[in-house]
Amino acid sequence: MVDLEVVKDIALGAGEILVQKLHSGVSVEAKGSIDLVTDADKASEAYVVEALRKRFPRHGILAEEGGRTEGSSDYLWVIDPLDGTTNFAHGFPYFCVSIALVKGEEMVLGVVYDPVRRECFVAEKGSGAFLNGRRITVSRASTLHSSLLATGFPYEIATTERNNLEPFGRVNKASQGVRSLGAAALDLCQVAAGRLDAFWELVLQPWDLAAGGLMVLEAGGTVTGCAGEKFSPLGHDVCASNGLVHAELLQLIKG
Repeated sequence: MVDLEVVKDIALGAGEILVQKLHSGVSVEAKGSIDLVTDADKASEAYVVEALRKRFPRHGILAEEGGRTEGSSDYLWVIDPLDGTTNFAHGFPYFCVSIALVKGEEMVLGVVYDPVRRECFVAEKGSGAFLNGRRITVSRASTLHSSLLATGFPYEIATTERNNLEPFGRVNKASQGVRSLGAAALDLCQVAAGRLDAFWELVLQPWDLAAGGLMVLEAGGTVTGCAGEKFSPLGHDVCASNGLVHAELLQLIKG
């Protein structure tokens, strides 16, 4: 069995590394035209990977910077050491550490830590979702017209047809507003906590959505792909909501 408190402590430690780096100065490199990586990403990931390998040596690891290493068991850790790198590089205080454990296509547990607000979201399959030890649930908004949502856009927004701009326009007109906050894992947790009524994004990576996806499900919400298909924690898109506005949102995303 995996002790959730152990994983939570690892996430807290990684978050402290991010805060220290933010105060001491950040070195930024470009992975793409607008896709960034910082020395904080690398330091946080090294810390998390080392800690997980020490405690769970048979488990595989999929991490944003280091890629995938297979283990000798069915368990796979899915890690984003700094979700919201662009925010972090600009000093915009909306970013997090995201750690999920997946067995096959099943999400087992997730921890998302926002070190600026010191908010730690945790969830285990079948046990509910919690924020700093307090159980959280999704909102009760029943229509998009009464909903506040969030979304995001791909790094290739200038060149890809799947840029999310048309769905964004449709949903924005039909709702109380759509925010683009720049950290998908944390956005999903805001849905789980009832602060947002829904979140969707078309082009993501597993480390962006695995932990947060479980958080929404365990908080009583609905999570699918953006075409309404079954959600995969190792997939590349997500539509998460309180459940009440899900069908309406999917229809607007599809156009």
